[in-house]
Amino acid sequence: MMKKQPLFPVFRFLLLFGGLALSACNPAGPYRQPDVPMPSAYRAPSSTANGGKDTTSVATMPYAAFFTDVTLRSLIDSAVVSNLDLQIALRNIDYSRQALNAARLGNIPALAIGADASRSHPSDNGPNAVSSGDKNKQDYTAYASMSWEADIWGKIHSRKKSALATYLQSAEAAKAVKTRLVADVAQGYYNLLMLDEQLETTRKNLALADTTLNMMKLQYNAGLVTSLAVQQQEASRATVALSIPVTEQLVFAQENALSIFCGKMPGAVNRQKNLFSITVSDDLPAGVPVSLLQNRPDVRAAELAVRAAHANMGEAAASLYPSLKITAEGGVNALRASDWFSLPGSLFSVVQGSLLQPIFQQGQLRARYEQSKISWEKSELEFKQTVLKAVGEVSNVLVQLEKLKAEETLAAERSATLRKAVVNAGLLFRSGMATYLEVIVAQTNALQAELALADIRRQHLSAMAELYRALGGGWK
Repeated sequence: MMKKQPLFPVFRFLLLFGGLALSACNPAGPYRQPDVPMPSAYRAPSSTANGGKDTTSVATMPYAAFFTDVTLRSLIDSAVVSNLDLQIALRNIDYSRQALNAARLGNIPALAIGADASRSHPSDNGPNAVSSGDKNKQDYTAYASMSWEADIWGKIHSRKKSALATYLQSAEAAKAVKTRLVADVAQGYYNLLMLDEQLETTRKNLALADTTLNMMKLQYNAGLVTSLAVQQQEASRATVALSIPVTEQLVFAQENALSIFCGKMPGAVNRQKNLFSITVSDDLPAGVPVSLLQNRPDVRAAELAVRAAHANMGEAAASLYPSLKITAEGGVNALRASDWFSLPGSLFSVVQGSLLQPIFQQGQLRARYEQSKISWEKSELEFKQTVLKAVGEVSNVLVQLEKLKAEETLAAERSATLRKAVVNAGLLFRSGMATYLEVIVAQTNALQAELALADIRRQHLSAMAELYRALGGGWK
């Protein structure tokens, strides 16, 4: 009697080898976050944002709490829901999620079922010639197959980590789009209020210029001034009137831009407040620079890109090592389909294990590993660059807030002084103690001062919104 052989000796050997190899570490090594030395505080005036010493930050505030203007909050809400750039970013998240779901199934065996049928008629003179009997050969097979690759060197695990990092990176990228969107809507709204203020100021100065012109015409008829005075005032009035349609055009363009931000067709934007009714906060806590690593979505996305690149390097490194693959197939096979269910005679099964060590692949595997290593190094440099830019942006805005506060104070004093000068120039002109040129100069200077004050207030409010974005606020 033939001695019974051990069941699948090669198969058992491969399983033993795979179990030992599974304990091996990732060839690429464990992931470590790139080390970026962070300052203890932002470079900014000591009076700004507590000098950066406070560990709290406005970045943790939802935008609905940071922006108190009801109209602005409504615009931001609409933009968050309907902005097309943000919708595209959200679709990128869905796309990455599908890749992540597929990568999570990497350790599960692949299964397949199939059926084959063949009928052949060999030639009489060929190697498969049949000397007698039925020359028609038939073969019918129904089978199920399974294949499984042991994750010896962490290749499949690295693929999962890469897919997860890419998915999270797309989510952070969408948050970054949202923070930029919130800041852009706020800055566009403040710009619209500035244009409203400038338009109203210009119309008031146009009415004042009309009053002065009528007064000069009366004095000209009385022989108190020359025609040159009337002509100079008419030219000054025309200059003021000319700026009105220019400003109105800018108002329409800004309304259209805000509508597009909100994913709507261009249209009017209703607003209830004026520019100077909105309070500017100059003491916004900026927190400490290290908080940017958690609060700013673009910084987090850059760090996740490093994670994905490291995982890709691990997968490329694992491809240089042996791979263990086990396949199994079973089913029924017969020369006639009617004999399929003649069990157990029609049953067949095959179990196979293969251990493959790549030796020469025309340098492609080694080149792929070296390229993945370079990509990892590049992603680290890009992460460090993103952090440096983020800290620089916050520092710049903190300085801007401090200086704009001083500028607005001086501009407000200048505007108030020039408004008084316009009144005094008019009184002196009526009494013959001032020339028409002094009146025109006073009105022109007052108009320019008020327009400049509105622009500085707009910059002040926009800087407040930009600090909120630079710290990573707006995505909550």
